[in-house]
Amino acid sequence: MLNISPFGMFHTFIALIAVISGLIALFRYGEIGTRTRSGALYVWLTVATAITGLFIFRHGGFGPPHILAILTLLVLAIAYAAERYSGSGVARYLAVLGYSLTLFFHLIPGLTETGTRVPIGDPAFTGPEDPTLKALVGAGFFVYLVGAAVQVARIRRSRRLAIST
Repeated sequence: MLNISPFGMFHTFIALIAVISGLIALFRYGEIGTRTRSGALYVWLTVATAITGLFIFRHGGFGPPHILAILTLLVLAIAYAAERYSGSGVARYLAVLGYSLTLFFHLIPGLTETGTRVPIGDPAFTGPEDPTLKALVGAGFFVYLVGAAVQVARIRRSRRLAIST
């Protein structure tokens, strides 16, 4: 079997729903934010995913996945505060890019845990240090950077339109 506990299944389930909600928000609205239903669902389920991840110790004690969970919570807190603070143009960028960055963060353990378990008996990756896995995470980060550039251009364009009207 996949060697996953019921708690691990719950954690994975909420992470998958979070990612789907985040992608819906991103493609429907061009950004993730708590002002839309899908964006708010993404944010709160990502918080739940990060918190539940802190209680999973499949590889022993505290390690890189736990650091990523804490970093995710920190980035979400910054993005959420920036989204609530409307007094500065920088805040908008922090919110939009921060939420999108956490979507990339989901990719890292998602690929690692799936790829080291599936296919059963002959997993795709040998472990977190597998070169193919690292290349895929690198490609995911490149996609994030391209998406971030698109989001920055979109924010700038909307600011220019607001100023000219």
